[in-house]
Amino acid sequence: MKTPSNSSLLFILLLVIFSCSWAVSSHEHDDFLQCLSLQSNNHSSISNIVYTPKNSSYLSILNFSIQNLRFESVTTPKPLVIITPVHESQIQPVIYCAKENGMQIRVRSGGHDYEGLSYTSQVPFVIIDLVNLREINVDVEKKTAWIQAGARLGELYYRIAEKSRTLGFPGGVCPTVGAGGHISGGGYGTLIRKYGLAADHVIDARIIDVNGRILDRISMGEDLFWAIRGGGAASFGVILAWKLELVDVPEKVTVFTIAKTLEQNATNIVHRWQYVAHKLDEDLAVRVFISRVNSSQDGRRTIQASFQSLFLGGVDRLLPLMQQSFPELGLQREDCTEMSWIESALYIYGLPVGSLEVLQNRTQANVRHFKAKVDYVQKPISKNGLEGIWKRFFEDEAEEAEMLFVPYGGRMDEVSESSIPFPHRAGNLYQIHYMVNWDEEEASERYINWIRRLYSYMASYVSKFPRAAYINYRDLDIGVNNKGNTSYTQASIWGRKYFKNNFKRLVQVKTMVDPSNFFRNEQSIPSIYSRWTKNGK
Repeated sequence: MKTPSNSSLLFILLLVIFSCSWAVSSHEHDDFLQCLSLQSNNHSSISNIVYTPKNSSYLSILNFSIQNLRFESVTTPKPLVIITPVHESQIQPVIYCAKENGMQIRVRSGGHDYEGLSYTSQVPFVIIDLVNLREINVDVEKKTAWIQAGARLGELYYRIAEKSRTLGFPGGVCPTVGAGGHISGGGYGTLIRKYGLAADHVIDARIIDVNGRILDRISMGEDLFWAIRGGGAASFGVILAWKLELVDVPEKVTVFTIAKTLEQNATNIVHRWQYVAHKLDEDLAVRVFISRVNSSQDGRRTIQASFQSLFLGGVDRLLPLMQQSFPELGLQREDCTEMSWIESALYIYGLPVGSLEVLQNRTQANVRHFKAKVDYVQKPISKNGLEGIWKRFFEDEAEEAEMLFVPYGGRMDEVSESSIPFPHRAGNLYQIHYMVNWDEEEASERYINWIRRLYSYMASYVSKFPRAAYINYRDLDIGVNNKGNTSYTQASIWGRKYFKNNFKRLVQVKTMVDPSNFFRNEQSIPSIYSRWTKNGK
């Protein structure tokens, strides 16, 4: 008879623990549903948007917006209830009943939270899944748009393009990211040097607070309006919609991608890029992808740096700019393609430049396990430092890893770091986004350890005191709230990395609007009055 492996025994043990915790929570689940029925004006309508483990479609609803397979395993804690509202008024009873029954709420717009905090919890919880709240209204004359929190960025870009090819929005590159979370954390894309962040262009919002009130900018006040634009709205309430200021884009933009391997002088070119990318014309953003490839010459492993660019103008203006500022890249006319801004949204994400309908897809084609981290670079990394990165990319775990260098400068240097909670402005040359992907769940620890080693190596080359981070690239490695008392001191360990000096003001706003700390997770802004108890009340 075959003896079970240690990993098999651990898996069985986790299943038993999870099953027991589910049984303990079942009475809370029943009480919550009864409360929801009593609080809802139309019982039949609320029952159509409630999913429990007894529903055959429960898992498909849960998994639809999971964008990281690390959090889709059998042992990942599951919600007792999933609510998929089709109207704002259906959310208010959920908040009331969750408070009454000591259950936490997780709010999911697109499911791209890097640590799965929009759909997982270690205590009994309910998911408010905003997947059905996806209406978008574009006003070309006023250059504004209202977008509900469950709409995806690709849907926003598509709707803008339907009305105008000379308007755009400085949001993220990935079209399946939800507007609710993306914008509330800051949000950026290839227009960052020209227009700054997505959150810089929010002019109104709708949010449900802890008391179930639906607030707009006027009724919520400027403090809360400041906090939700970059401070993570999930700490303060349930974001419903954003009113956005759209931006002008030319009829034609120019894109290019040039790849250089180590044998093609990649180290020197990347090193030079650090000195010029943040100083280029604000219409020009050149980002760099670092990955491991097989050499086309002899098939051996090498490092490749891919320089990908969006220029807000034609090729005739781009070429002399590049020749003057960054001749080392060797850009030629044949490397460049002119297209509309909306077509560039397809190109930059690696989609075929053709039908725009693909921007309306709500899920990614290839969801995998991944772990990611972020850094900010304020002084160029030496060539020796870059070679140390290459060395780590030759390790086995880096086969499907990448680093992305995103240039700052331009508009990012002009906006005050306290204008909104996102503080990473002037003084940063570029941002680094690290990511490693894998397929086998049992290999997770090995790949996560690899990216942690890389991150540790980078410590001397990046921002310090604090080593800055970005809330939309959430990383629980940098610190979490205590499960006992949520203290300012404990939360500031991670909070100052995300928000620097803005963290103190965020805590003050949180204390004012949610003193009992109802809206919380492992990295939520704490109320200074809050105390965690066993049942979360």
